[in-house]
Amino acid sequence: MYDRFKALQLIDTWLAEDIGFFDLTAQLMIDPAATATFHMNAREEITVAGIEVAAAVFTRYEPTCSVHLHVRDGERAARDAVLMTVSGPAQALLTGERTALNIAQRLSGIATETAKYVAAIAHTRARLLDTRKTTPGLRMLEKHAASCGGALNHRLGLDNGIMLKDNHIAVCGSIREAVARARRAVPALTKIEVEADRLEQVREALEVGVDVIMCDNMSISDMRAAVAMAGGRTAIEASGGIRLDTIAAIAETGVDFVSTSKPLQSAHAVDIGLDEAV
Repeated sequence: MYDRFKALQLIDTWLAEDIGFFDLTAQLMIDPAATATFHMNAREEITVAGIEVAAAVFTRYEPTCSVHLHVRDGERAARDAVLMTVSGPAQALLTGERTALNIAQRLSGIATETAKYVAAIAHTRARLLDTRKTTPGLRMLEKHAASCGGALNHRLGLDNGIMLKDNHIAVCGSIREAVARARRAVPALTKIEVEADRLEQVREALEVGVDVIMCDNMSISDMRAAVAMAGGRTAIEASGGIRLDTIAAIAETGVDFVSTSKPLQSAHAVDIGLDEAV
Protein backbone atom coordinates (compact mmCIF):
# COMPACT_ATOMS: atom_id res chain seq x y z
CA MET A 1 0.00 0.00 0.00
CA TYR A 2 1.33 3.44 -0.86
CA ASP A 3 0.17 7.04 -1.10
CA ARG A 4 -0.77 7.82 -4.70
CA PHE A 5 -0.26 11.56 -4.31
CA LYS A 6 3.29 11.03 -3.03
CA ALA A 7 3.91 8.57 -5.85
CA LEU A 8 2.96 11.25 -8.39
CA GLN A 9 5.40 13.65 -6.74
CA LEU A 10 8.13 11.05 -7.13
CA ILE A 11 7.21 10.50 -10.77
CA ASP A 12 7.55 14.23 -11.44
CA THR A 13 11.05 14.12 -9.95
CA TRP A 14 12.03 11.05 -11.96
CA LEU A 15 10.78 12.49 -15.24
CA ALA A 16 12.50 15.82 -14.63
CA GLU A 17 15.75 13.99 -13.93
CA ASP A 18 15.57 11.85 -17.06
CA ILE A 19 14.20 14.35 -19.56
CA GLY A 20 16.19 17.45 -18.72
CA PHE A 21 14.98 20.31 -20.92
CA PHE A 22 13.30 18.00 -23.47
CA ASP A 23 13.61 14.60 -25.16
CA LEU A 24 15.92 15.51 -28.03
CA THR A 25 15.61 12.17 -29.84
CA ALA A 26 11.83 11.87 -29.68
CA GLN A 27 11.20 15.45 -30.69
CA LEU A 28 13.62 15.32 -33.63
CA MET A 29 12.70 11.89 -34.93
CA ILE A 30 9.00 11.30 -34.15
CA ASP A 31 6.11 13.09 -35.85
CA PRO A 32 4.11 14.91 -33.14
CA ALA A 33 0.91 13.49 -34.63
CA ALA A 34 2.13 9.89 -34.61
CA THR A 35 0.47 7.44 -32.24
CA ALA A 36 1.62 4.03 -31.06
CA THR A 37 0.68 1.07 -28.90
CA PHE A 38 3.22 -0.82 -26.79
CA HIS A 39 3.13 -3.89 -24.57
CA MET A 40 5.16 -4.01 -21.37
CA ASN A 41 6.34 -7.63 -21.22
CA ALA A 42 7.92 -9.80 -18.53
CA ARG A 43 11.00 -11.43 -20.01
CA GLU A 44 11.38 -13.77 -17.04
CA GLU A 45 9.05 -15.19 -14.38
CA ILE A 46 8.45 -12.50 -11.76
CA THR A 47 6.32 -11.35 -8.87
CA VAL A 48 4.84 -8.06 -10.00
CA ALA A 49 5.23 -4.82 -8.06
CA GLY A 50 5.04 -1.19 -9.16
CA ILE A 51 2.97 -1.81 -12.27
CA GLU A 52 0.44 0.87 -11.34
CA VAL A 53 3.23 3.35 -10.66
CA ALA A 54 4.80 2.50 -14.03
CA ALA A 55 1.44 3.10 -15.71
CA ALA A 56 1.13 6.44 -13.93
CA VAL A 57 4.46 7.54 -15.43
CA PHE A 58 2.86 7.56 -18.87
CA THR A 59 -0.39 9.23 -17.85
CA ARG A 60 1.41 11.78 -15.69
CA TYR A 61 3.60 12.86 -18.59
CA GLU A 62 0.81 12.68 -21.17
CA PRO A 63 -2.74 12.52 -19.74
CA THR A 64 -4.22 11.42 -23.07
CA CYS A 65 -2.34 8.11 -22.90
CA SER A 66 -4.54 5.04 -22.50
CA VAL A 67 -3.26 2.29 -20.21
CA HIS A 68 -4.66 -1.19 -19.66
CA LEU A 69 -3.15 -3.34 -16.89
CA HIS A 70 -3.15 -7.09 -17.47
CA VAL A 71 -1.77 -7.90 -13.98
CA ARG A 72 -1.91 -6.42 -10.50
CA ASP A 73 0.79 -5.91 -7.94
CA GLY A 74 1.46 -9.07 -5.98
CA GLU A 75 0.55 -11.43 -8.83
CA ARG A 76 2.96 -13.88 -10.43
CA ALA A 77 3.67 -13.32 -14.11
CA ALA A 78 5.15 -15.94 -16.40
CA ARG A 79 7.92 -15.26 -18.85
CA ASP A 80 6.56 -13.44 -21.94
CA ALA A 81 3.41 -12.36 -20.07
CA VAL A 82 1.99 -8.98 -21.07
CA LEU A 83 1.89 -6.78 -17.99
CA MET A 84 0.52 -3.59 -19.51
CA THR A 85 -0.69 -2.17 -22.82
CA VAL A 86 -0.23 1.55 -23.34
CA SER A 87 -1.40 3.65 -26.28
CA GLY A 88 -1.09 7.31 -27.12
CA PRO A 89 1.18 9.91 -28.69
CA ALA A 90 4.36 8.12 -29.76
CA GLN A 91 6.62 10.94 -28.61
CA ALA A 92 5.24 10.81 -25.07
CA LEU A 93 5.38 7.03 -24.84
CA LEU A 94 9.00 6.90 -25.92
CA THR A 95 9.94 9.71 -23.53
CA GLY A 96 8.36 7.98 -20.54
CA GLU A 97 9.51 4.47 -21.46
CA ARG A 98 12.76 4.30 -19.49
CA THR A 99 11.36 5.79 -16.29
CA ALA A 100 8.36 3.45 -16.34
CA LEU A 101 10.56 0.42 -16.96
CA ASN A 102 13.09 1.41 -14.30
CA ILE A 103 10.53 1.51 -11.50
CA ALA A 104 8.72 -1.65 -12.62
CA GLN A 105 12.00 -3.55 -12.88
CA ARG A 106 13.30 -2.36 -9.52
CA LEU A 107 10.11 -2.96 -7.54
CA SER A 108 9.29 -6.27 -9.21
CA GLY A 109 12.86 -7.34 -8.48
CA ILE A 110 12.30 -6.72 -4.77
CA ALA A 111 8.95 -8.51 -4.81
CA THR A 112 10.41 -11.48 -6.69
CA GLU A 113 13.34 -11.83 -4.28
CA THR A 114 11.09 -11.37 -1.26
CA ALA A 115 8.82 -14.16 -2.47
CA LYS A 116 11.79 -16.56 -2.41
CA TYR A 117 12.40 -15.81 1.28
CA VAL A 118 8.70 -16.15 2.09
CA ALA A 119 8.59 -19.54 0.33
CA ALA A 120 11.66 -20.71 2.25
CA ILE A 121 9.86 -20.35 5.61
CA ALA A 122 6.34 -21.24 4.51
CA HIS A 123 6.52 -24.52 6.45
CA THR A 124 7.03 -22.63 9.73
CA ARG A 125 4.92 -20.24 11.80
CA ALA A 126 7.38 -17.37 11.28
CA ARG A 127 6.51 -14.36 9.17
CA LEU A 128 9.03 -12.37 7.15
CA LEU A 129 9.58 -8.70 8.02
CA ASP A 130 11.36 -6.10 5.92
CA THR A 131 13.62 -3.37 7.37
CA ARG A 132 14.35 0.36 7.03
CA LYS A 133 17.44 -0.34 4.91
CA THR A 134 15.77 1.09 1.83
CA THR A 135 16.93 3.37 -0.98
CA PRO A 136 16.56 6.99 0.23
CA GLY A 137 13.47 8.49 -1.34
CA LEU A 138 12.02 5.12 -2.34
CA ARG A 139 11.07 3.63 1.04
CA MET A 140 7.32 3.87 0.48
CA LEU A 141 7.51 2.00 -2.81
CA GLU A 142 10.20 -0.50 -1.81
CA LYS A 143 8.23 -1.49 1.27
CA HIS A 144 5.16 -1.82 -0.94
CA ALA A 145 7.18 -4.13 -3.17
CA ALA A 146 8.23 -6.23 -0.16
CA SER A 147 4.59 -6.65 0.83
CA CYS A 148 3.77 -7.67 -2.76
CA GLY A 149 6.30 -10.46 -2.30
CA GLY A 150 4.56 -11.64 0.87
CA ALA A 151 6.52 -9.89 3.61
CA LEU A 152 5.08 -7.84 6.43
CA ASN A 153 6.33 -4.30 6.85
CA HIS A 154 8.41 -3.54 9.94
CA ARG A 155 8.52 0.14 10.95
CA LEU A 156 7.80 2.44 8.02
CA GLY A 157 9.76 5.16 9.79
CA LEU A 158 11.21 6.09 13.15
CA ASP A 159 7.83 7.41 14.30
CA ASN A 160 6.10 4.04 13.85
CA GLY A 161 7.32 2.39 17.01
CA ILE A 162 9.97 2.27 19.70
CA MET A 163 13.00 0.12 18.93
CA LEU A 164 15.49 0.07 21.78
CA LYS A 165 18.77 -0.99 20.21
CA ASP A 166 22.14 -1.56 21.86
CA ASN A 167 23.20 2.09 21.72
CA HIS A 168 19.91 3.31 23.21
CA ILE A 169 20.30 0.81 26.03
CA ALA A 170 23.94 1.78 26.58
CA VAL A 171 23.03 5.46 26.92
CA CYS A 172 20.17 4.70 29.33
CA GLY A 173 22.23 2.24 31.38
CA SER A 174 20.05 -0.86 31.15
CA ILE A 175 17.07 -2.39 29.37
CA ARG A 176 14.95 -1.82 32.46
CA GLU A 177 15.74 1.90 32.55
CA ALA A 178 15.36 2.32 28.78
CA VAL A 179 11.93 0.69 28.81
CA ALA A 180 10.86 2.76 31.83
CA ARG A 181 11.78 5.98 30.03
CA ALA A 182 9.94 4.86 26.90
CA ARG A 183 6.79 3.96 28.80
CA ARG A 184 6.55 7.37 30.43
CA ALA A 185 5.67 9.04 27.13
CA VAL A 186 4.95 6.40 24.50
CA PRO A 187 1.57 6.69 22.71
CA ALA A 188 -0.91 4.21 24.18
CA LEU A 189 -1.10 1.86 21.18
CA THR A 190 2.58 1.99 20.20
CA LYS A 191 4.67 -1.15 20.66
CA ILE A 192 8.03 -1.28 22.39
CA GLU A 193 10.67 -3.60 20.96
CA VAL A 194 14.04 -4.38 22.52
CA GLU A 195 17.13 -5.69 20.76
CA ALA A 196 18.97 -8.46 22.58
CA ASP A 197 22.16 -10.24 21.61
CA ARG A 198 22.47 -12.35 24.76
CA LEU A 199 20.04 -14.53 26.67
CA GLU A 200 20.54 -12.42 29.80
CA GLN A 201 19.11 -9.47 27.88
CA VAL A 202 16.18 -11.59 26.72
CA ARG A 203 15.47 -12.45 30.35
CA GLU A 204 15.62 -8.77 31.39
CA ALA A 205 13.34 -7.73 28.52
CA LEU A 206 10.82 -10.40 29.53
CA GLU A 207 10.90 -9.20 33.13
CA VAL A 208 9.86 -5.68 32.10
CA GLY A 209 7.21 -6.97 29.69
CA VAL A 210 8.13 -5.52 26.30
CA ASP A 211 6.00 -6.28 23.23
CA VAL A 212 8.73 -7.72 20.98
CA ILE A 213 12.26 -8.99 21.57
CA MET A 214 14.65 -8.96 18.63
CA CYS A 215 17.28 -11.68 18.89
CA ASP A 216 20.15 -10.06 17.05
CA ASN A 217 22.80 -12.33 15.51
CA MET A 218 22.11 -15.09 18.01
CA SER A 219 23.00 -18.72 17.44
CA ILE A 220 20.29 -21.21 16.54
CA SER A 221 20.48 -22.76 20.00
CA ASP A 222 20.17 -19.39 21.73
CA MET A 223 17.18 -18.44 19.60
CA ARG A 224 15.48 -21.71 20.56
CA ALA A 225 16.21 -20.89 24.20
CA ALA A 226 14.78 -17.38 23.79
CA VAL A 227 11.57 -18.77 22.32
CA ALA A 228 11.28 -21.21 25.23
CA MET A 229 11.93 -18.44 27.77
CA ALA A 230 9.25 -16.22 26.20
CA GLY A 231 6.70 -19.03 26.27
CA GLY A 232 4.37 -17.09 23.99
CA ARG A 233 4.16 -14.10 26.34
CA THR A 234 6.23 -11.87 24.06
CA ALA A 235 6.79 -12.02 20.30
CA ILE A 236 10.30 -13.06 19.30
CA GLU A 237 11.98 -11.68 16.20
CA ALA A 238 15.17 -13.06 14.68
CA SER A 239 17.48 -10.66 12.87
CA GLY A 240 21.06 -10.25 11.69
CA GLY A 241 23.02 -12.01 8.99
CA ILE A 242 19.99 -13.76 7.54
CA ARG A 243 20.33 -15.13 4.03
CA LEU A 244 18.21 -17.29 1.77
CA ASP A 245 20.30 -20.35 2.63
CA THR A 246 20.00 -19.80 6.41
CA ILE A 247 16.50 -18.43 6.90
CA ALA A 248 14.70 -21.79 7.09
CA ALA A 249 16.78 -23.05 10.02
CA ILE A 250 16.28 -19.74 11.81
CA ALA A 251 12.50 -19.83 11.30
CA GLU A 252 12.40 -23.42 12.54
CA THR A 253 13.54 -22.27 15.99
CA GLY A 254 9.96 -21.18 16.65
CA VAL A 255 10.43 -17.41 16.36
CA ASP A 256 7.40 -15.33 15.42
CA PHE A 257 9.20 -13.09 12.92
CA VAL A 258 12.35 -13.07 10.85
CA SER A 259 13.54 -9.65 9.69
CA THR A 260 16.10 -9.13 6.97
CA SER A 261 17.20 -6.44 4.54
CA LYS A 262 18.52 -8.95 2.00
CA PRO A 263 15.49 -8.96 -0.35
CA LEU A 264 15.64 -5.16 -0.46
CA GLN A 265 19.39 -4.74 -0.78
CA SER A 266 20.36 -7.69 -2.94
CA ALA A 267 17.42 -7.83 -5.34
CA HIS A 268 18.36 -7.36 -8.97
CA ALA A 269 16.19 -5.50 -11.44
CA VAL A 270 14.12 -8.09 -13.27
CA ASP A 271 13.97 -8.16 -17.06
CA ILE A 272 10.93 -6.23 -18.30
CA GLY A 273 10.71 -4.65 -21.74
CA LEU A 274 8.46 -2.34 -23.72
CA ASP A 275 7.76 -3.67 -27.22
CA GLU A 276 5.60 -2.35 -30.02
CA ALA A 277 2.28 -4.16 -30.26
CA VAL A 278 1.91 -6.15 -33.47
